[in-house]
Amino acid sequence: MMGKIYRPWNKLSLGALAVLAASGVHAQYAPTPAYQGKIGKTVAETQQSWPEKKKAAKGSPNVVWILLDDIGYGAISTFGGLINTPTLDSLANNGLRYTNFHTTAICAPTRASLLTGRNQHSVHMGLFPETAIGTPGYDAIIPLEKGTIAEILKDNGYNTFALGKWHITPLADLTPAGPFNRWPTGRGFEQFYGFPSRGSIDQWHPELWEGTHREPDRQDGKHFNELIADRAISYLASQKSGSPDKPFFLYVATGAGHSPHQVAKKWSDKYKGKFDAGWDAYREQVLANQIRLGVVPKTAKVPPRNPGVKEWSSLGADEKKLYARFMETYAGFLEQTDYEIGRVINHIRETGELDNTIVIVSVGDNGASKEGTFVGTVNNFGTGIPEEERLKKNIEQIDLIGTEFSKVNYPLGWAAATNVPFRHWKQDANSEGGTHNPLIVFYPKGIKEKGGIRNQYGHVSDILPTTLELLNIKAPAVLNGIKQDPIEGTSLAYSLNDAGAKSRHTVQYYEIRGSRSIYKDGWKAGSLHVKGQDFEKDKWELYNVNEDFNETNDLAASNPGKLKELKALFDSEALKYNVYPLKDGTEPFTLPTAYNHVDRVVLYPGQSTIIDIASPFALKRSFSIIADVELSGVQAEGVLLSRGGAAGGLSFFIQNQKLHFTYAVGDGNKYVVSSANATLPAGKAELKASVQYDQNGGGAVTLYVNNSKVGEGTLPKTSDALYLHEGVNVGFDDLTPVGDTYKVPFAFTDKIRKVTIDLAPAQQAHLGAK
Repeated sequence: MMGKIYRPWNKLSLGALAVLAASGVHAQYAPTPAYQGKIGKTVAETQQSWPEKKKAAKGSPNVVWILLDDIGYGAISTFGGLINTPTLDSLANNGLRYTNFHTTAICAPTRASLLTGRNQHSVHMGLFPETAIGTPGYDAIIPLEKGTIAEILKDNGYNTFALGKWHITPLADLTPAGPFNRWPTGRGFEQFYGFPSRGSIDQWHPELWEGTHREPDRQDGKHFNELIADRAISYLASQKSGSPDKPFFLYVATGAGHSPHQVAKKWSDKYKGKFDAGWDAYREQVLANQIRLGVVPKTAKVPPRNPGVKEWSSLGADEKKLYARFMETYAGFLEQTDYEIGRVINHIRETGELDNTIVIVSVGDNGASKEGTFVGTVNNFGTGIPEEERLKKNIEQIDLIGTEFSKVNYPLGWAAATNVPFRHWKQDANSEGGTHNPLIVFYPKGIKEKGGIRNQYGHVSDILPTTLELLNIKAPAVLNGIKQDPIEGTSLAYSLNDAGAKSRHTVQYYEIRGSRSIYKDGWKAGSLHVKGQDFEKDKWELYNVNEDFNETNDLAASNPGKLKELKALFDSEALKYNVYPLKDGTEPFTLPTAYNHVDRVVLYPGQSTIIDIASPFALKRSFSIIADVELSGVQAEGVLLSRGGAAGGLSFFIQNQKLHFTYAVGDGNKYVVSSANATLPAGKAELKASVQYDQNGGGAVTLYVNNSKVGEGTLPKTSDALYLHEGVNVGFDDLTPVGDTYKVPFAFTDKIRKVTIDLAPAQQAHLGAK
């Protein structure tokens, strides 16, 4: 039986498009108003009327939201950390530091909550688009009934720009054919420059989109932070040139400090020797700084080390040198990020707009990352590698840290240190270490006190209603013709000029991968879920965070009544906001891409890059790549199809009159299978690479020319990685080369008619995601 064929341009039928148009889902367009003039037989007899464009009130403030990535409470100098962030220091010293602000504990849920002003599960983003399941809390399809800040502000006369990381579009929509109504430009942003999917990006070789189109590869040596700062300045300069009286909304979501930690040596060298005393000394020094700044209580104590983190003094000399280098690079990365943010802020100042601009900075979308292992990661050395071997490889590659030849994440000792004074880290929704982030609010025209401290309880969902209140804009009942659900966050505007105001956000739930907690009026109950364990067996803890803000005194045993009350409250909030069913990643599921149920995908030269996590290769299914080409003869060379890059992927190409298939596992190993024939035929030809995975983690590759076998070989092991920083391309290799024998783009010199990917039946796929 013939498998289904997927063609990118045929994602939606004309009938489906008509239904979408009729339902008003195109968020960029409002219904056309009724004509207000009078039509005569001639122009002289006609009373003309123009549709009135909605304008922002004269003098309306501009708005800048900045969201950093994977940063703990004790990292930056603005909140007592040892990493210099002069731009953020200046914003806070001329604005406010919020010390009791919270995120969701992980990236995509935080972004969805931020942009909509609702809870993560309420907007269907309980975790990631790549872990979506078919329930309202986790399908990653943000309802159009829950409009974004960009849609609201655009409808109120603002220009809207988004730059950097997005990561909240369903995987099935991330094809070159869309649909695009849940891409940034479909949710209210007029301009977008960044990466629409994945949690991270290669800072030296970023794969970037302009709107919904892949930007051509650039090899100019610019760092991603510099690129998005350049583009932000360009957007703002163009906007003020074309419409000087129109306010703007600028959303900048950097890839920093998410791994890979990559930055020019001049930045990391600024920190040479500054972390040699280690993470224990760092925690003590930073806590003292935090007490001095007033961003933690004077009675605060350093909590015990997180489980598994070794005492610094117990480490060997090579380990100390390695770990200090990791932290030097991370610090340089964040300082360079601050510098590029400063360029944007300075541009706004130079245009005379800064005093009338609201700047809100969430320093992190969650706490410090716990994904770097206890010994750190210089590069991907594969899954299941013993810690001792990983440490040895890290020491061997110490000089690669931060360079374009690395994929760096620091060890857990530094994650715990930069989270001081809190326990645990990213993903731990039960703990302040996962959810407690610094917040900076700067608004010269609206804030009387410079450098003030605010201790009111806040959540990422509060930023949208805060912004609307400061702009004197009401949350719309109808947006783009669609009735809107209520905003769930609580405006913090009441606290801007009243340091003693009582907190208004009094109840908040948290949940990530089964770890969960509930806050109410200064009390908090939480449970750190053990993956694979029955959720009913999870142990709950209880804290009075008004008196014990960093959760050092568990009161569960001494106050069982309060714990029972809060657990019941969590259950009611979970039912209200779509938190159930709980899931922790051990459940079987199918990666929800557009290619799940198709057995053949036809690609054509000139099409846009297919995002890797959403590509036909995202599910590990045996496959064949069939290139329908016309060859001119011995001069023909170049890539027929590529996926990924030097850090992992595959490439099917012609070089030196032979057919080649390279498979890069991602741990440094690359396997190459080549044709035995010295010459390929001229004229029309069918070139094929067949890859059959086996049950032992390896595979076999067979090469064909016009259905005749010309080469074969084995893959001793294959990759289980879902995330590659480079996507699928026809006719060239992108950004970094999969193969070691050519340089990118190594574009194909002759004619490709089409490239077909034949996939094994879907039921044979390896289902699930990491």
